[in-house]
Amino acid sequence: MTSLDYFLRNDPIDQVAVERPYLQWLMEGKKSYPGAKQYVVEQIRDNYGSNFQWFNGSKTVTYNKRKTVKQVSFPWSSAHDGFALDEDRLAQNGINIIEGKTKTATSAEVIQLTDLLREQNEVLRLGFEEKFSLNLQQDGTQDADAIVGLDLLIQSIQTDGTTITWATVGGINSATAGNEYWRNNSASALDATVATGTLDLNLEKSWRACVRNGGSPDHIEAGGDFVDALRSYMLNKYGRVDYGPMQERKTEVGSGSGKNVDTGLYFHGVPIKWNPEFDNLSPRASETAWSKRCYFLNSKHFKQRPLTGHDMITRKPPRAYDKYEYYFGLTWRGSLTTNRRNAHAVNAIA
Repeated sequence: MTSLDYFLRNDPIDQVAVERPYLQWLMEGKKSYPGAKQYVVEQIRDNYGSNFQWFNGSKTVTYNKRKTVKQVSFPWSSAHDGFALDEDRLAQNGINIIEGKTKTATSAEVIQLTDLLREQNEVLRLGFEEKFSLNLQQDGTQDADAIVGLDLLIQSIQTDGTTITWATVGGINSATAGNEYWRNNSASALDATVATGTLDLNLEKSWRACVRNGGSPDHIEAGGDFVDALRSYMLNKYGRVDYGPMQERKTEVGSGSGKNVDTGLYFHGVPIKWNPEFDNLSPRASETAWSKRCYFLNSKHFKQRPLTGHDMITRKPPRAYDKYEYYFGLTWRGSLTTNRRNAHAVNAIA
């Protein structure tokens, strides 16, 4: 007796998908730009060139010539993902293609448990977004052609909690004296223990530093360890999570974990999002683990900038003359820029 397995004809259930709050936030606030030779350039003001003077009566005053505008340049990068299907594999799945013209065989309902072309195109997009999002969070050193991402624009926390090796970002060396304005805010090795901890106060200082330099952050993301530590700290120290700056502006927030990436925690009215991708990012030797970080970001000063006409474009290159194989691709070209680093902050628990 021969028995056959029964195949349910449902769409594949994704076992590897994760929520991507960072990519979603960037996509919502993206701003395209026309083609550029090599860089996307942001204009910034690094001084007022003031010639302020007191005078009395006919005392002579002076006038100066001012140079207050500086440019910061971010290289744009190109990203690609793609797959190929040969005619034999297509035929095995009940799809007949003759020189680009597709016809589904009448027996396709028996052969095709999952529509091959639909599945391949869906995973192409999902796979692209997975790698794209992770790269947008890294510092750009993972590949010679990679985009410069969050880990350099909002510079990395050090494990000792006292120093950051400031880098050149956008062409400005933030380690140079006089360029301190070109540094993001940070609060490192924060103590979340009830007896000695000042986690909430240090976050408040970090928040005020951002507000002082460009307005209130409107997007907060944190790793799982940071979210757990913050909730536990607030509950144990104050008996609730909506105390002081943790109070949401419109409604009180309970101690629940929220839904999806919403943690149920707020800071100055901004929801704290849990970023599960942080658990998949490995820090360099000198950095604090991503799961222990919390970012205060300001969308006015942090943008994804796709090149006009090149934002997640599907591609269908022509078939090679010596292969009966068809190609499908997805490409993106653009940059990630900031025009005010000190409007953002990265915080981390010890």
